[in-house]
Amino acid sequence: MYRRTFLKIAMISSATVGSLLKSNFTFAKGIPSKVFGSIPKDKCYVAPAKGPIQTSLTDLFKVGPGPSSSHTIAPLRISSDFLKTVGNLPKDVIDKSQSIEVRLFGSLSATGKGHRTDRAILAGLLGQKPETCDTKLMDELQDTTKKYTTTIQGKTFEVSHDIIVWDKIEHNYPFSNTMIMRLIGKNGETLFEREYYSTGGGFFQWKGQPAPDRGKPAYPFGTMMEFKRMAQEHKKSLHEIMMENEKAIIKVGDKEVIAHLDSILKTMENSVIQGITEEGLLPGPFELYRKAKRIYERSRKARATDRLMQQMSSYALAGSEGNAAGRLSVTAPTLGSAGTMPALVYMMKHHMKLSQDAMRKGLLAAGLVGFLCKHNASVAGADVGCQGEIGVASSMAAAMISYATGASLDVTEIAATIALEHHLGMSCDPVGGFVLIPCIERNAFGAVKAYNAYLLARNEIPSQRWEDLDRVIVAMYETGLAMPTQFKETGTGGLAVTMVDC
Repeated sequence: MYRRTFLKIAMISSATVGSLLKSNFTFAKGIPSKVFGSIPKDKCYVAPAKGPIQTSLTDLFKVGPGPSSSHTIAPLRISSDFLKTVGNLPKDVIDKSQSIEVRLFGSLSATGKGHRTDRAILAGLLGQKPETCDTKLMDELQDTTKKYTTTIQGKTFEVSHDIIVWDKIEHNYPFSNTMIMRLIGKNGETLFEREYYSTGGGFFQWKGQPAPDRGKPAYPFGTMMEFKRMAQEHKKSLHEIMMENEKAIIKVGDKEVIAHLDSILKTMENSVIQGITEEGLLPGPFELYRKAKRIYERSRKARATDRLMQQMSSYALAGSEGNAAGRLSVTAPTLGSAGTMPALVYMMKHHMKLSQDAMRKGLLAAGLVGFLCKHNASVAGADVGCQGEIGVASSMAAAMISYATGASLDVTEIAATIALEHHLGMSCDPVGGFVLIPCIERNAFGAVKAYNAYLLARNEIPSQRWEDLDRVIVAMYETGLAMPTQFKETGTGGLAVTMVDC
């Protein structure tokens, strides 16, 4: 694509928010191996072939208490599911039962205490739901001596920290974050058991789970290449495809999808508003003070060249600090990265003055990137390190602000690609297993990188780029597989070790 054509496209895009050219797409091409000579043929890129994405935006963007989507929201959802499932067991099974047991494996066992996994489990068994969870109750549940009761089919069960077993970190289950819940009989026998997996971003599944009763996407795709071909073939824009697929998959109308998008945007905005007003210590085993408010207040007196950077950082810190304190946050794609996208959402609304419709379209673009990363790699720090959390969040945020401000699909993809590419190899090494160091500041850097990726993409000529989103996602996955376990959310390597004095 020539520069004159690109500039013409940019002018059209700025006038029509979220527009998409019906032709002139730039598709991935890859650098020919012959120019290097020494690369083995079996190392060449192979496009993912995992079938069409059937994930819903309601799955990707979930609201719940912090500090971790995989370690807090998912365990809460899991225990809530177990409570509901046991409630539907035959009455004679309930009559024979005595207690409930929970066993945690992998990263859940290694860093679960720092992530409030135990409290989330108890909250779910006490009937709490992530979206409406009483954060005061979550704080109360830190008392390991206190005992509660829950009633199932008229039978009372004692619920306390004693029912939780912190089991093996190294195991053979198919997912690192594995959680087994059991209904135990009066003689210690297992009456009912379910093997659950927290798969990142607040998602969970259980062994033998049947496929959900959902519709098929109107425009099936599994990669960005397929998405672009679909857009070209049907002359549809990014937001049109995403909306139509969402409605088809979860069988709802425009009103329901828009309501969810607005709710997510509002929760993100509120997390920033609340965060830049709060001060003091964050919950944890060591002193860590909030700083979002201080940085925000000082930004208003800063030099013009520093002001925007400071404000953007303060917004990301605000969202992440609130998440660390157990406030309601949005998985975007995880809670460990709960400050990155909200920083850009706040920027779009309060600095760029974008319309609500433009912001919805931006959120749909972010959803597309999140879908692709989860489908073809992972968004769990326990699987691929922090590149799958902050890296993906930055990529989603870059796509969001690009598309919301009128970028074409090509430019939106470039922004997402740049942001993800420059997070490759980032380990997940939380000190003490808490979403504090280095997690909070990483959100600020993720937001800044997203904004810079947006600026760079705006000035790119798509036909001159080699990198594309599909290839970078595969690189992230390969990097994650090669990353040693101690650098994937176990709290046993990197900063989690070097920051500690024995």
